[in-house]
Amino acid sequence: MKAGVVAYGTYIPRFRIRAEEIARVWGENPENIRSGLGVFQKSIPDIDEDTATISVEAAREAIERSGIDPERIGAIFVGSESHPYAVKPTATIVGDALGCGNFFHAADFEFACKAGTAGIQTCLGMVKSRMIEFGLAIGADTSQSAPGDPLEYSASAGGAAFIIGDKPIAEIESTLSFTSDTPDFWRREGQPYPSHGGRFTGTPAYFRHVISAARKIMEENGYKAEDFDYAVFHQPNGKFPVRAARMLGFRKEQIEQGLVVRMVGNTYSGSSILGFSAVLDIAKPGEKVLLVSFGSGAGSDAFIFNITDRIESYPRKPAVWDKINQGVHVDYSTYLKLRKKIKMK
Repeated sequence: MKAGVVAYGTYIPRFRIRAEEIARVWGENPENIRSGLGVFQKSIPDIDEDTATISVEAAREAIERSGIDPERIGAIFVGSESHPYAVKPTATIVGDALGCGNFFHAADFEFACKAGTAGIQTCLGMVKSRMIEFGLAIGADTSQSAPGDPLEYSASAGGAAFIIGDKPIAEIESTLSFTSDTPDFWRREGQPYPSHGGRFTGTPAYFRHVISAARKIMEENGYKAEDFDYAVFHQPNGKFPVRAARMLGFRKEQIEQGLVVRMVGNTYSGSSILGFSAVLDIAKPGEKVLLVSFGSGAGSDAFIFNITDRIESYPRKPAVWDKINQGVHVDYSTYLKLRKKIKMK
């Protein structure tokens, strides 16, 4: 049974703030920030936009594009590290908003930035075992960052939703995970902002997991970097995925389409799958895509996708890059109001 992505949808809040605007407030050199992080601007959620909002809008787009009856969706999994409730699932909100009825599995996933891809794997297993006809996997976040922290330049908002089933537009040929207990990034219950291990988040965390997962899935399936048309890696900044691609032997042209972090920031659970959605926007039948997520804590999910003929009749507008380019820029004080750091009159 061939299964994979039957439909996908994305949502990116319309507000943006440029890296130089944040740098201006904190007395930093904007050029150092842009060149050091490789992030030029990021998306900001409006005052009434949260992970549930993003999840619903991305899922609605996927359903509208596919024409699938929402009641045929047998499972909904929402991956995020910024669920609006500590105790109350986001998945049930999504199911009710979409009109999925009552007979579906629902759960919230949390594995830092790879919770969305974990949902895809779970849906795939349920579809292939014929427990369900379709599963909905979502990765969405309104990520947190303390004022003045380096994360403030990249922590953004957005997400993507994928309906998993048979007769896909992107068949999942293979998937695997690489996992360890590597505490490079964390946030305790009740703390408003995450902590991170600085440079420790690079080699022992991000690169170890992403590179190991990518190499293993290519080795197991007999592929090399040149066998892929596109590759997408988790994007905490604009530097790490480029370096990972180079270490694995991928060319710039293979990663450029999915490298959305430079213009939208790090959408956490939506990061790698938003980049993957941008690739699906232009992918052609017969092409092959490597996707590798990463979640602090730590782990990576790797996928090999084969684009099928069904992609040609799938409606793909507005594209991810269309949404990115339609942003409205704000200053730092407006950014604080939108992020509820200061009270509005």
